Amino acid sequence: MLRLTAALVLFFVSGFAALLYQVIWQRLLVFFSGADVHSATVVVAAFMAGLGCGSFVGGQVADRVNRSTSLALFAIAELAVAVFGFFSSTLFYDVLYQRLGHLEYGVVPTALVLFAALLWPTFFMGASLPLLSRGLTRDVDGAASTIGLLYALNTAGAALGAFGATWVLLPQLGLEGSLTVAAAFNLLCATAAVPMALAGRGDRLVAQAGSPGDQSRRPVAGGVARWAMLFAVSGFVGLSLEIVWFRQLGVMLKSTSFTFGTLLTVYLLGLAAGSVVGSPLARRVRRPAVWFLLLQAAAGAYAAVSLTLFIRGLDGGDSLEWFNAYFRQYDGVALREALTAWRAGTTATATGTAFGDAVRLYLTLPLLLIGPPTLMAGMSFPLLQRVVQTDLHHLGRRVGVLLTANVLGSTVGAFVTGLLLLDWFGTAGTMTLLYLMSAGFAVMAVTQLNVGTAARRSLFVLTAATAIGLVLVMPGNRLFWARLHGTTGQLVIQGEDSSGLSVLRSERADFRRTVVYVNGLGQSWIPYGGIHTVLGALPAFVHEHPREAALIGLGSGDTLFAMSGRPALERITSIEIIGPQLTTLRELAAWQGYPGLASILRDPRITHVEGDGRRFLAQSRQRFDIIQADALRPYSAYAGNLYSDAYFRLLRDRLAPGGLAVTWAPTDRILRTFLTVFPHVAQHDQILLGSDRPITLDAGAIARRMTEPAVQDYYTAAGINIRELLDPFLEGWRVYTEADRRPSEDINTDLYPRDEFDIPPVVRLPMVGDPRPDAVR
Repeated sequence: MLRLTAALVLFFVSGFAALLYQVIWQRLLVFFSGADVHSATVVVAAFMAGLGCGSFVGGQVADRVNRSTSLALFAIAELAVAVFGFFSSTLFYDVLYQRLGHLEYGVVPTALVLFAALLWPTFFMGASLPLLSRGLTRDVDGAASTIGLLYALNTAGAALGAFGATWVLLPQLGLEGSLTVAAAFNLLCATAAVPMALAGRGDRLVAQAGSPGDQSRRPVAGGVARWAMLFAVSGFVGLSLEIVWFRQLGVMLKSTSFTFGTLLTVYLLGLAAGSVVGSPLARRVRRPAVWFLLLQAAAGAYAAVSLTLFIRGLDGGDSLEWFNAYFRQYDGVALREALTAWRAGTTATATGTAFGDAVRLYLTLPLLLIGPPTLMAGMSFPLLQRVVQTDLHHLGRRVGVLLTANVLGSTVGAFVTGLLLLDWFGTAGTMTLLYLMSAGFAVMAVTQLNVGTAARRSLFVLTAATAIGLVLVMPGNRLFWARLHGTTGQLVIQGEDSSGLSVLRSERADFRRTVVYVNGLGQSWIPYGGIHTVLGALPAFVHEHPREAALIGLGSGDTLFAMSGRPALERITSIEIIGPQLTTLRELAAWQGYPGLASILRDPRITHVEGDGRRFLAQSRQRFDIIQADALRPYSAYAGNLYSDAYFRLLRDRLAPGGLAVTWAPTDRILRTFLTVFPHVAQHDQILLGSDRPITLDAGAIARRMTEPAVQDYYTAAGINIRELLDPFLEGWRVYTEADRRPSEDINTDLYPRDEFDIPPVVRLPMVGDPRPDAVR
């Protein structure tokens, strides 16, 4: 018992380290493969494929060695992961990104490179559960409970790892520091497992408890292959539901850097809690196969029913009015302010954000939608082990086969759902399809029941009627996304595919004034004429002779429209990572005909590119006179990729001589970072211009360029007085010299995007002090 307890603690720590790796490696590999959903899907699939290989081989090996050797191999696996972890940032960032990132790869070559890069650590991660299960199990009766508890503690550790990486380690240590922590934990597991292996020498297998002789070799009802196939389908549905949940909850939470890790924490906690509950039940239930199937069916049903009730409930009633008001908001909850207020013991921030609002969104809502179905899925795992673990001599092999099948199904689910189903059916339609797939488990459960033909026929009819009834009341995509933006289907134009969601919301049916949302977060509005117009027009008129320009981020098209007002620009490349953005803008232009929007859709100088803007620049051989990213909140997911020193160096390297790099700088840290890269910098409020040469800010010349007749006609057609809008920006610039480029550690880097994770410490790490950022004067 003592050894089992020690092993459970070790496997908890191992799970913690594994999720640290997953969160951090996915972040690192984005630099190589891009931040778009296709690349993210390939990373997840490569990770899962390695786990599957490890599970299969680990299961085969475990049954060929004694228990002591199996524990020793587990220690070796942990050591192998630790060694890789210590050097993983060198491989993923220094080699794959810095040396190979400029090369263009197709989807298949990228997948193969990622699979090869991840194979070593994920293989040993996947092998650990079969090896540890074999090393700790002595009898068949206890096999399901032991395996279930190991899975539960490992998954609970993984949940804590997802939370710790997102809320504690990345904000205080960055990517490299967090990797060191993960590797240290693996090393601890490897070291602690050695005495366990030595203490287990001489242990023997025990026949089934309470039975005369060896009855530990019984056939599996239906065969192991059948249950492996069903577990593969379970993996497909489970991973697909995870993708759908993350899409819908990402929109609900308005997509910050803390969304993914938090949702992953809730998801894994549900699985862990379910396995804890299911492990003792596995010994007691009489028909574990039926319970496994029913739990799988119930998980899918709950996911569909809870989401339907939530969406329908937003239509009226006081109970969900807070959510209705929140979904209508342009911005999300201010996490930094909410946490600061919480630490100070106050109830709300100066902006009115209460800490309770953050809890309601980041904890309560995910727990209600994700918690119960993942709990059921977690309960089903030890029950399935009870079904197949009838031969102690094949225990490791069967654990490995089941895990491999589940991982294979999950990998296929990642590809099919992430790359196809969301394109074809949208989030609401994909949820409907996944519910129908899970209902198939209910049908199979009915076939397993020991009832008469008439009763079985009645249960089939009831199951089918329930499924049809639920499908009929589940919301379609337009209603689904309208409700999650606080309005009705008649007042939205929505477009969705695997890359993301674009919603245009109007207060009136004529769509004369429209707010643009991307993945739930307000980005800009139509008609034009605000800060986005300034951001686009200002560098275009400051530059003396611009010919080529690149703009990352389309939004409402305002920045692109404003930039295009300079007739001297011959070619403008607009790069947008969310494909439906352009689609919804075209639909809106056809509906209400706003001249500003129409101009960017028919301007022959403009080339629209779908994809990751940073990766586009890394692979481009062009040189641009102006490069800028549209205004991006620094706390948005992956925003650090467009505010780091490495990104600014990429801009510098892609500029033509005398070209202008442009960025919005809402924090002092962004200014400090910008100053470390560009020798010549000009600042006006939160707008920065950088160049390799002195920047000419001739107010008279800029004004003359704006008053050309063609320029005036261009902006006037869109209802914009460009001279009046830009006049405040013709004077008051601060120009920085070499003397202002003081070294500072408090900047944004790729491996430490400080602004993106800038929150008060949830738990202060003992090795981290309280640095005072260098002030920019």
